[in-house]
Amino acid sequence: MKKSNNTDGYINSYPQEVQKLLKTMRQTVKQVAPDATEKISYGMPSFHLHGRYLVYFGAFKNHVSLFPASSAATKAFAKDLAGYESSKGTVRFPLDKPLPLPLIRKMVKFRAKENLARKKK
Repeated sequence: MKKSNNTDGYINSYPQEVQKLLKTMRQTVKQVAPDATEKISYGMPSFHLHGRYLVYFGAFKNHVSLFPASSAATKAFAKDLAGYESSKGTVRFPLDKPLPLPLIRKMVKFRAKENLARKKK
C-alpha cells in the first residue's frame, strides 16, 4: 500500500478484491452516518462525526479491519464479534469471507450515538 492523503487513493492502492471490501465498508458507514466526514488519519481512512472520530477502516495482508475508536463498542457487541478476531479497538474481517454488514451497521450506529452523547455534554 502506498501512502495516500485521501480515501479514494488509499482504497485504489489495493488489489481489486480488497478494494471491493473497502468500498463496501466505506459505503456502509456513509449510509449509517451520512453526516460524517472523511479524512485520512494514522494513514487510514477515518470518519468523524460531532467533532470526534467515529470509525477507521483499513486493509492488511489477510484481513480488513474496522476500528470503532471505542472499547465500549467492542464490548457492546462481544457476542456478535465472537467469530472474528478482535481486541478492544479493532475488529478483523478475513479477506475470503463476506463482510458482516448488519454488524458493521450496528457498530457504526452505536458509535454515532456515543459521539452525539459526548457532544451534548
